Amino acid sequence: MVEKVIIMGAAGRDFHNFNIYFKDNPRYRVVAFTATQIPDIERRSYPAELAGELYPQGIEIYHEDQLGDLIQKHKVDLVAFSYSDVAYTELMHKATISMANGADFILIGATYTMLRSPKPVVAVCAVRTGCGKSQTTRQVCRILRNMGKKVVAVRHPMPYGDLTKQVVQRFSSYEDFEKNQCTIEEREEYEPLVAQDIVVYGGIDYARILEAAEKEAEVIVWDGGNNDTPFYYPDVHIVLFDPHRAGHERLYYPGETNLLMADIAVINKVDSAMPDQMEVVRQNIATYAPRADIVYAESAVLVEEPELIHGKRVLVVEDGPTLTHGGMSFGAGTIAAKRHAAATIVEPGPYAVGTIQETYRRYPHVSSVLPAMGYSQEQIHDLELTINNTDCDLVLFATPIDLPKLVTIDKPTLRVRYEYRDHDRPTLEETLRKRLVAWDKGKSWTEEEKKHC
Repeated sequence: MVEKVIIMGAAGRDFHNFNIYFKDNPRYRVVAFTATQIPDIERRSYPAELAGELYPQGIEIYHEDQLGDLIQKHKVDLVAFSYSDVAYTELMHKATISMANGADFILIGATYTMLRSPKPVVAVCAVRTGCGKSQTTRQVCRILRNMGKKVVAVRHPMPYGDLTKQVVQRFSSYEDFEKNQCTIEEREEYEPLVAQDIVVYGGIDYARILEAAEKEAEVIVWDGGNNDTPFYYPDVHIVLFDPHRAGHERLYYPGETNLLMADIAVINKVDSAMPDQMEVVRQNIATYAPRADIVYAESAVLVEEPELIHGKRVLVVEDGPTLTHGGMSFGAGTIAAKRHAAATIVEPGPYAVGTIQETYRRYPHVSSVLPAMGYSQEQIHDLELTINNTDCDLVLFATPIDLPKLVTIDKPTLRVRYEYRDHDRPTLEETLRKRLVAWDKGKSWTEEEKKHC
């Protein structure tokens, strides 16, 4: 008997779970995807050319709000939850909707959809969005290159455009961002690595992406998204923790899974967190991941001309996902504004337009700063208008990319950067080298193991 399935997602993990778990399995028939978290990613379809022989018409994608109606309409047997950074209470509410409408609700095991590689894989993951994965990934790439290794990064998926053109994407130059019509969110993840001369892969089909990456890499670095688990089985699993959200490592899905699987637990932002916050995180790691090496790190906030902030009325533009589904109300820009004595941080809400207004309605906790939302050209335009409408002396932007290259800003700007910095010993390099030595001593995968996985 064929089971009818809905996959709940956010244009990433859902497609991977479909490809690995459901696509060619005659036991299941996926009747729909639902989508959330990312604006306007519904009203598309997973195209027939990617969906396989069982889906000659492709698979429609609907907004998650329609879940109950879709279950009843299609007499769905099973709902497969397939996205990340969700509070446990919210996750169970979604399970309840599924069960109340007559469907089972499942979470697919973290290792079940991991692909194995004969090359060593170092995964950089986190317990929440905005813990500092990106700068840690860049530091891991530096360490590996200093060891003489050819490194290729594979980024957690962000296929927000034409899915048929995003099956396997390779980024090695700035021209590739234009060619692939990257959103601000995509560029924020790809651009800093490309600036280090690191080749980055992303897309939809992570089996094909792995094959391509293996051809030019000695070590593959999995650059995780949100607090999701890796798509590739990690030989070294690095997990980031944020003491500003102490305790969240045990309250969000699937961040706690990463906690339990950690080889190296990096407690980040210790330069701006309180000691009692750090202790909560340290105790949780010691209790629930006792085999993990603990590394203390700083998310170093860097401003080239900090004196320009002093006494100014500043508009702070922060990384979008960190503030929205990451749940933070501030980021590196706010820290820089306060550290360098800004006169005031101007609230941008009264000046917001269009889709940015909608962002504030959906995420009221971010009212004091402007999230750099840019999932579409319309939203990038609304972001530009909001910045230029705001009555301020200085725009202080703490986005991973050079924002004024994408939007025209009619007032002075100053960039805030943040980089990984070891706070104490053991350092990240010391712990990573130790783990890689263990891999070299016999953890490479045999052909039989690869077939099994």
